[in-house]
Amino acid sequence: MDKLKKVYVAGHRGLVGSAIVRALQDRGFENIVTRTRQELDLLDQKAVAEFFEYEKPAYVFDAAAKVGGIYANDTYSADFIYENIQIQNNLIHSAWKSGVENFLFLGSVCIYPKFAEIPVKEESLLTGYLEPTNDAYAIAKISGIKMLQAYHKQYGMKSVCLMPSNLYGPGDNFHPDNGHVIPAMITKFQNSVDGKVTFWGDGSPKREFLYSEDLADACLFAIDRFEKGELINVGSGENVSIKELANKVASVVRFDGEIGWDTSRPNGTPNRPLDSSKITELGWKPKHTLREGLQKTYDWYNIATYLETK
Repeated sequence: MDKLKKVYVAGHRGLVGSAIVRALQDRGFENIVTRTRQELDLLDQKAVAEFFEYEKPAYVFDAAAKVGGIYANDTYSADFIYENIQIQNNLIHSAWKSGVENFLFLGSVCIYPKFAEIPVKEESLLTGYLEPTNDAYAIAKISGIKMLQAYHKQYGMKSVCLMPSNLYGPGDNFHPDNGHVIPAMITKFQNSVDGKVTFWGDGSPKREFLYSEDLADACLFAIDRFEKGELINVGSGENVSIKELANKVASVVRFDGEIGWDTSRPNGTPNRPLDSSKITELGWKPKHTLREGLQKTYDWYNIATYLETK
């Protein structure tokens, strides 16, 4: 990437987008373009087209998406499939028309089949059924991958598609029901008034978690090395059960109460660690352990909560 050229980060206020902006700034990029939702509605095709025609960024990091945990994905599936497809269609097509030099698209591990062979390789895409509780989001992201690959095939548009494992970090959604598992756990532990917290399922599913700053670092690493719409996994290499995770988060939050499990609720996919060898063999690796990332996330949460009360 040329530091003098313009970089557009879509979704710059979100978990990943804000981390990408910080990573760019730390590396000396000054020509960074951002827009809030009020300034640019990414669901509006005409507005997005006009934005690209005016700004003409050289690089695009697409971190804009409607995201949430298992409850939100299952409850608002229509919103998840419509909004995510609309956003990425508008961004990809307008980026191509304006001559973007490289486009980085972010997806999720949930694009892979529920019972894919583990560790999950990129070649597992579309080889089996998806997890039904988040298939709407997954289908939207799969369509984005296929769209970029088609635009490369037909038009020569340069892009790369990063599929991270489960994300967490500063700027995440800490809603106890609609947020991802780690921030939701932090909130529930922090707000417990009777010393009891209950989570969905039986705690047996395993998940691989990646700190948002590590993903941002991988994004800048990948956009300089891939350009054919390649699908690239990005994981931490640490795979823990949800029960183990709950204990780790409880330790960070210093919650010493009772942790219960509602087995009437779905577990989700049983196990889904990623094979990230395509990017790690080129020299990238995460800088944070799960324990380090959890502590930094909790520290940020405490500061953010304190500032909201002022």
